[in-house]
Amino acid sequence: MSAGNFSRRDFLKLAALTSAGAAFAPLPDKILDLEAGNLGRVATRQISVYAKPDDKSEIRYQRYRDDLINLYYPVVSEYGPSWNPLWYRVWGGYIHSAHLQKVDYRLNTNITTFSEKRVLGQICVPYTQSLMRLPKNQWKPTYRLYYHSLHWIMGLEDGPDGLPWYRLQDELLEVDYLIPAEHIEPLSLSAFTPLSTDVPPEKKRIQISLSRQELIAYEYENPVLKTKISSGVFDRKKGPESTMTPSGQYNIVSKMPSKHMGDGNLTSNIEAYELLGVPWVSFFIPDIGIAFHGTYWHENFGVPMSHGCINMRTEEAHWLFNWSTPVYQPGNEETIGYGTKVIVS
Repeated sequence: MSAGNFSRRDFLKLAALTSAGAAFAPLPDKILDLEAGNLGRVATRQISVYAKPDDKSEIRYQRYRDDLINLYYPVVSEYGPSWNPLWYRVWGGYIHSAHLQKVDYRLNTNITTFSEKRVLGQICVPYTQSLMRLPKNQWKPTYRLYYHSLHWIMGLEDGPDGLPWYRLQDELLEVDYLIPAEHIEPLSLSAFTPLSTDVPPEKKRIQISLSRQELIAYEYENPVLKTKISSGVFDRKKGPESTMTPSGQYNIVSKMPSKHMGDGNLTSNIEAYELLGVPWVSFFIPDIGIAFHGTYWHENFGVPMSHGCINMRTEEAHWLFNWSTPVYQPGNEETIGYGTKVIVS
């Protein structure tokens, strides 16, 4: 694939903004503070736009994976579903929030080289297409990387368009690929600041209720975080032991700020089960890969959705990562230690 085939338009196509009247009351500001931009990315194969915020109403049209949608305002629907009644008013109707990722388009303008071996960076556009450099200045598409996923930046090079691109390395396959440098924002050391360091580690614990799909973090007996999560879903084909989150008492023993989860294939197929740069991963059953982590592929918290892990909102997984022990050592791919107690029931 030649360098001349790529431009910024290939990486981001924004939908046209159209005005619309309000048919249902928006969500109060005290419950949801919308980010600037009000842009959503379809994070599943296909999603329906309904005439009302009700999945039994008329389907107006379909949107597809990685379509970008202008979200006019949020709606808490009387039609539910009960665990997640949040919908959005969009052009021509309403769309449920379960498989939308709220995204922004914020280019990184501070492009620089690094003296360190590697630096962790966060994707700051809805998505970007990575490319592998081949002999004779040829380029091969590889993974598509998504907003707020985290990736190891290994260096700065000229890309196929002659502009600065960062070279990233996948921690699972140990392969390198490049993306435009303006599409990823290096994190500062403040992103890894430990929280509540005055509380003895043994006085912190995390309680997971599978029946309520709820996480509560405690300092002593005081809850400091209470939120909805998505645990492992029952898979009839694979059996409950392979996909459901096991009950029991555990400890966080490994932390990785960026993790490639999935089948481990090198592919440009956006429908493949490859989750690159899963952010803020805290393993508590490492032998079967069960962890807390941020989630960029759904917003359906309150109902089981995962292959066994505890899916969390990315900002809450980040908080938990910095609050719990072992304390992560910045720059390391992984920090190992006997940390915060986790009780799953």
